[in-house]
Amino acid sequence: MQSNKKELRSKYKARRSQLTDIDIETMSLAITNQLLALPIWEKTYFHIFLPITEQKEVDTELILHLLSGKDKEIIISKADFETRKMTHFLLTDNTKIKKNEYNIPEPVDGIEVPSNKIEVVFIPLLAYDKQGHRVGYGKGFYDRFLGECAPETIKIGLSFFEPEASINDTHEDDICMDYCISPKNSYNFEQ
Repeated sequence: MQSNKKELRSKYKARRSQLTDIDIETMSLAITNQLLALPIWEKTYFHIFLPITEQKEVDTELILHLLSGKDKEIIISKADFETRKMTHFLLTDNTKIKKNEYNIPEPVDGIEVPSNKIEVVFIPLLAYDKQGHRVGYGKGFYDRFLGECAPETIKIGLSFFEPEASINDTHEDDICMDYCISPKNSYNFEQ
């Protein structure tokens, strides 16, 4: 069955709203464990999102610990809602994190990292399909950001849920994910 992005946005926001803190913790741990099997660990520069807890996003704290334990360079972003662009900063011991008006935890400032230097991107999403298309919140931040990354950058979606069969209103400019990780499965969309 095909669905459009608008329908999927509301369906998955509703599904996420039903999750308890324990569900989120358990499923986030399962997603982190699934990541260990991916062929990404020789890379150095990893971009990760800090979850909007109010939106019940995947908790990436365990992934942060994993990256830190493997001595990876961790990059987080700050969103500019006027230009709809993100600026990326190296996460260090001195990085100050502050929630913006949309409850997104962001770095206050820091050492800027260009998009084309990032080798692996963990992507938040609401829904996705079996072809690797994703549905986000509809602001286009990640589409713009992924378009600035090098073609070989590995794009990994993180989702509490399994994929839809297909999304019927994808656009040719949409950038597909290479992988999407759910608590139970690891999907590889690379051709």
